[in-house]
Amino acid sequence: MHTIDRLSAADFSACVKDLAELLVDAVDGGASVGFLAPFGHEEAAAWWRAQAPAVAGGDFMVWVCRDGGRVAAVVGLVLAAKPNARHRAEIVKLMVRRDARGRGLSRALLATAEQAALTAGAGLLLLDTETGSVAEHVYASGGWTRYGIVPDYAGSPDGTLRDCSFFYKRLTTSA
Repeated sequence: MHTIDRLSAADFSACVKDLAELLVDAVDGGASVGFLAPFGHEEAAAWWRAQAPAVAGGDFMVWVCRDGGRVAAVVGLVLAAKPNARHRAEIVKLMVRRDARGRGLSRALLATAEQAALTAGAGLLLLDTETGSVAEHVYASGGWTRYGIVPDYAGSPDGTLRDCSFFYKRLTTSA
């Protein structure tokens, strides 16, 4: 049984160690989430700690999925800051521990973030992911529309350049 909780600023700070472990697991598993190997816990924790002001300000919402008491997955929602873009938001850092995949955690987290986006007035969501990845299938089968592929957009953890697929999803009150 899993639970999903939005992290308050205090909860976020208390959860940095767990979030760092999850980020290291993703990079070790080859996920193209913005970091190169070797990638350690302190570096991962520093990245998460740097997000604390945005979490405290409400511009970066973070949900964790706990499975058996431990953090098994995370998703972030970044609200657009520009006045002409407040109708949109971006899904970032959707990660599921390798040993917790295949249980629907990413779909549950996406649904939670989508509902929060609607509540915040953002009816258009954007995200990017490595082309051909399992994550790409999750988005495509979850109602997201791929609007393009950029060749050699991001490096995988070993530094190999990979194509990246860009997706959007229009949200409705029934989403």
